[in-house]
Order: sequence, then C-alpha cells, then structure tokens
Amino acid sequence: MPKGLIVKALSGFYYVRPDESADEEVVQCRARGIFKKKGVSPLVGDRVTFSMTDNGEGTVDQIEKRKTELIRPPIANVGLAALVFSVAEPILNRQLLDKFLVHIEHAGLDAVIVLTKCDIIDGLPETVQQAARQEMEETIQLYSNIGYDVISTSARGGYGYGEVESKLNQDISVFAGQSGVGKSSLLNAMLPGVSLETNQISHRLGRGKHTTRHVELLALPRGGYIADTPGFSQLDFLELGVDQLGDCFREFRAYADGCKFRGCTHIHEPGCQVKTALEQGDIAKSRYEHYVLFFEEMKEKKRRY
Repeated sequence: MPKGLIVKALSGFYYVRPDESADEEVVQCRARGIFKKKGVSPLVGDRVTFSMTDNGEGTVDQIEKRKTELIRPPIANVGLAALVFSVAEPILNRQLLDKFLVHIEHAGLDAVIVLTKCDIIDGLPETVQQAARQEMEETIQLYSNIGYDVISTSARGGYGYGEVESKLNQDISVFAGQSGVGKSSLLNAMLPGVSLETNQISHRLGRGKHTTRHVELLALPRGGYIADTPGFSQLDFLELGVDQLGDCFREFRAYADGCKFRGCTHIHEPGCQVKTALEQGDIAKSRYEHYVLFFEEMKEKKRRY
C-alpha cells in the first residue's frame, strides 16, 4: 500500500501527499474507524499508509510512530521551531522569547531564534540606536552561549534568509513568535512564487476571522515543510508541571543534579547549584528572573484550577 505525509486536516478529511508524487498533488482521505475506537486521531505531519477507494479518494490505514506530538497546535513530527523576534518595531521581548523556549523544550523540539529587522536599527534616532544595537548583540551572545542557533536577518536584500532556509530544509518546522515581526516576509522568501500577504497567510493557514482553524504544511522547494501555526500564541503553562519547568531551561540542567535536595525548585532551598551558578555569572540574571516569574505564574494557575 502507498505511503505519504498528511499535509492538512480539515472537517474530518486528511490530505495526504504520496511519497512517490513529484508534484503537490494530494489524496483526500478519511481515517479508518479503528482509530476512533483506539482514541487516536491522525495529525498533520503524520507519516501514514493509505489505500485508494473506488471514488478516487483514500483511507488512512496506519499511522507510523511519531517522533514528537504537539497538542496546540495539533501536529506531529515537528523537529524544529523557528522563533521569530524583531530587534525593533516592536522591540525585542526576551520574556516572551523565554516563554516560547520553555514550551519548545517541553515539547522536545529544537529551536532556532530568528532576529528580524536588523537593518532598522541604523534608521532609528541616535539616542536609541546604541541601546537597540547593544540589546541585539547581548541577545545573540546570551542565547548562543546557552546552545541555541541565533540568525540575524533583514528583509532588505534578504540578508540571513539563506541561513534560515538551510536550517529548515530537512524537517517539519513551525514558525512562532511576536506579532508584527516580519514572519510573512520570511515565509514569502522561503516559498518563492507564493506571494502571500499577512492576511492571506492567515487565511490559507486557517487563522482568518472567518475560517476554520487548522494547520497546513507548506512544502519548501529544497525539502522540508513549514507550518505557520496559531497554536503557540496562547502560552498558559497548563500542559506543564511546576516540577518540569527547570528542565526547560537548558543551562540549568548541568547544575540541577548537584543540588542538595531532590526536586529543588532553585528558588528557596539551600545548597542549590543553580543559584550558585547564577551568583557566579554562569547563568544569566534575566533568564533566572524569568524562570522565577514563570514558576509563580504556574503556581497561581494551579491554585485556580
């Protein structure tokens, strides 16, 4: 039986791109009833085996084992999250970036941080130019030291876009980040010949006001798929336990095993190696402050629910 990739799910139908297909032809499929009995639903990003029916449509017969699975948005086998943040207009929000990184780490994905509008700094008033440039340089150094790839880009001339594309062409990737940061420009650059304005992208990917919300994979010309997904816009920590938060800060992991108490929260306990690393400058103050902020936010939400 043929195999393929689910590139869209909508209204009970699954649109499968066959492996042997050289173009963008997809097969509209229904899922076998056995999945519902097992409490399993096919997801966009699933590798599946399917069979053709007499009416020219298909049936999803088997789902291959998933590497990763996201609940919001519902998508499988994502390997990389491209977190898109601008260095100006709007200004870089490191607290939001850290919140995204917590969710990405919890989901077991790798992340690349894409900084946009780097050319805008030169056009800012001189009074703020230096501060904006320093913030950008500190951000690049901070997250590079933690172990994240950070790519600086500019829509003017497509600076850095080739480097972004090379990171995305081997996997299923999701785009997420601040609003108004130039994600549409990046998507247009990644998808030559598909000129989409922001609202058109929203409509195509199910984010328009009058459309059904769904995830759709867009094929990159050099391999890989992109999903500009709405699901990461609501980061409420409900799917994450307080005891898991520390593991979602990469730089904490090297020190956490040396803490005096098992289950150390890295806040109040004596003998905490994470706090020692903070005092010695091995963990950035901003990252630790955001950790404490998220910890308190999670505790408050747990009390409410």
